[in-house]
Amino acid sequence: MNLSSIWDFFASLFCAFLGTCAADHCRVENWRGVDHTICSFAVAEVTVRTHWKDADGKIYGHPSRLSDADGRLLMAMNGGMYHDDLGPVGLYVEEGKQKKALSTKGGYGNFHLLPNGVFWVRNGKAGVTETGAYRKRVAGKMPDFATQSGPMLVIDGKRHPRFLKNSDSRKIRNGVGVSNDGKRLHIAISHGTVTFWDFGDLFKDRLQAHNALFLDGTVSTIRAEGLSRGSWRAVGPLIGVYAK
Repeated sequence: MNLSSIWDFFASLFCAFLGTCAADHCRVENWRGVDHTICSFAVAEVTVRTHWKDADGKIYGHPSRLSDADGRLLMAMNGGMYHDDLGPVGLYVEEGKQKKALSTKGGYGNFHLLPNGVFWVRNGKAGVTETGAYRKRVAGKMPDFATQSGPMLVIDGKRHPRFLKNSDSRKIRNGVGVSNDGKRLHIAISHGTVTFWDFGDLFKDRLQAHNALFLDGTVSTIRAEGLSRGSWRAVGPLIGVYAK
């Protein structure tokens, strides 16, 4: 039995005893021939935050290192692009303190497939906002937590304009989306390889996310009560969802 299986076994026992498991929030759905794990939360009923380094300054590096210190951990996932030293590529805010500045420059790679965007949490509300709009409307109000990534998957109800329907770029992908009223949060990871076009449409058409953000590809991983999937490679920022 590998470490992931051991974690699943004990997590299943725990949530069975508690009476609330990942199945209350997470499910597997097939979208255009590929299974996806999708976790949905009423924002008002959970605490959502970002993680990067622990109290000793050590990078967490993986969702499995998060604990129940901030409440009972319902789900954790890698949360945005990072450099070789596992530092965030763009904006990163934790506990209302900006650790990394907003990036508005162009470049190569998925992060710079503009427009990119920011996932943020402030005063119990969550949002996904395109970087330019974030800079104009949100940046003056420091969020409690935020992480920048890219590209955007859905922008104000529309698919990212640079996605190609017949693209041959297929990867495991994960992302986060928020409903138009900001009350519903959706986090998803594909089980197999998908295009940006199809993954974006999962959020736009199936989940009705008015705005959604791509988080990462092959390194993507999710951990929840009784559920684990994805890579064991070290990653940078994390997103954690906790029971209030």
